[in-house]
Amino acid sequence: MLEDFLNKKPLYYDEIDYTRMPRVYEHIKSKLKIPKIIHIVGTNGKGTTGRFLATALYNIGYSVGHYTSPHILNFNERIWLNNKNISQDNLNQAHEKFIKILDEVFVNSLSYFEYTTLLAIYIYQNVDYVVLEAGLGGEYDATSVFTNILTVLTPIDIDHEVFLGSTIKDIATTKLNAIQKSVIEEKQKYYEVYDIADKISKSKNTDLFQTNSLLSDIDKQNIDLIAKRNNLVPYLIDNLSTSIAALNYLNISYKVENFDNSRLFGRLTQIKENVILDVGHNVLAAKSIVDTLKGKKFTLIYNSFKDKEYEKILKILKPIISEVEIIDIDNQRVQTYENIEKALNLLEIKHKRFFEVLDNKEYLVFGSFSVAEAFLRGLK
Repeated sequence: MLEDFLNKKPLYYDEIDYTRMPRVYEHIKSKLKIPKIIHIVGTNGKGTTGRFLATALYNIGYSVGHYTSPHILNFNERIWLNNKNISQDNLNQAHEKFIKILDEVFVNSLSYFEYTTLLAIYIYQNVDYVVLEAGLGGEYDATSVFTNILTVLTPIDIDHEVFLGSTIKDIATTKLNAIQKSVIEEKQKYYEVYDIADKISKSKNTDLFQTNSLLSDIDKQNIDLIAKRNNLVPYLIDNLSTSIAALNYLNISYKVENFDNSRLFGRLTQIKENVILDVGHNVLAAKSIVDTLKGKKFTLIYNSFKDKEYEKILKILKPIISEVEIIDIDNQRVQTYENIEKALNLLEIKHKRFFEVLDNKEYLVFGSFSVAEAFLRGLK
């Protein structure tokens, strides 16, 4: 069983061996058939941009895989194939077959993410396109070993500083070094990202496009129609625009209806009449939510990992918060209740522990995939 196999592998490492994935891939790539890969790199919006693109490609008539991470409730959320998550039976069968082509030393040494990335590619061998989302990095990410036809760069912000660096320059450089052939760059928060993208694309002699440069007036009209049909909030419209820019780069025609039902769960998703859930967990995500929900007030169901800027995030969210209810999550990286409480006291935000959802309150669940998972499991 894949679940038992993965449970034996740690999810997080203090240090990462960046040479391992390339070595393993070099050893087995002759046994794999690699489809056309569109690589999604960035900090925010990777999942939604990828799902818009994958859904449209499928509805246009292609066979498509979309690899995304992490998952909220079940691992098979990560491996989307032709408009649905892979079944548990098919996932286990693929695992049993794939593990037989790996040397035992690789089976044992590959990290959780490295193994599941290779497994996804094994599953996707016979599709036309794979939309492949990078994990936390770019240049050294497990997804970067595969040859791709296009890199899509979503907004970059400060995140995962332990592995990527503490400045936008460091983070953007690491992510943008994943460029291979061409890159489409979505609207960025930091102008430094544009400069770094231009420098790296020139050094690699690759084509660099801004999202808007690939959109016609008709595309912009279509984007408005798609947004209305699917009730998209502003930041999702930006992600949609980039996915359409990618289709135009690939010379693939689309229709407005190709994007119906393409929203990825957990991105400002209304899960109950009075509950909105979002898996965002950083400053840029918090700003996007405030821009979308400004003028309203919510009880924020929240928690944070130790490596996140929870003080800044709570300060940004304060205009739309009436109070905070801190939810317990089972994770070794979780921040202490006392530290979050201290931040809330300094911001003069009412708070308490989360126990239940009341019908007379409006809730926003935000903080991480782990917060979303804890909330949804409790709701069930």
